[in-house]
Amino acid sequence: MKLSKIVVASHNQGKIDEIKTLLKPFNIEVVSSAELNIGDIEETGTTFSENAKIKAEATSLMCGLPCIADDSGLCVDALNGRPGVYSARYAPNRDFKLGMQKLLEEIEQSKSTNRKAHFSCCIAFAVPNQKTSVFEGRVDGTIADKPQGNNGFGYDPIFIPDGYTQTFAELGNDIKNTMSHRHRALEKFIQTIK
Repeated sequence: MKLSKIVVASHNQGKIDEIKTLLKPFNIEVVSSAELNIGDIEETGTTFSENAKIKAEATSLMCGLPCIADDSGLCVDALNGRPGVYSARYAPNRDFKLGMQKLLEEIEQSKSTNRKAHFSCCIAFAVPNQKTSVFEGRVDGTIADKPQGNNGFGYDPIFIPDGYTQTFAELGNDIKNTMSHRHRALEKFIQTIK
């Protein structure tokens, strides 16, 4: 399938920018649901895959264009996989500073010495009246003792990917975008549209 335009079902500018950067080499015009004045789609699924499909399919039907949507989050071993699908809603008003603080406090309260975690991402690709495809990506790492770095967004300041000593927020977008969970899921999507 030759794509010339695609809608990203998101209002998260950091996520939109990351997807635009990754799709730029393919000469695909990327617009967001925010730019098209399509409101947020309620995530009622219990998995990343379900939520991504809900958003992609609803947005694609509303605008009549191919659409990708992702659901992603941070899964922390010491917290039995939380915050998971609730990562963005983990703190009031999607305030990730409060979310990171809450997460670090909960790890400490758990008394666990296990700092392992992973970011997971599912990207759904929906086209009106066609079967939706889902692509998954994951990056493993550990949780830092405190937020470090000013780049990135979300939980990037407390996530140290395996093989590195710095957080995603310290490594910067150029490095992060080569290995992130979203990048890995998008790579699988890109293979299908090449």
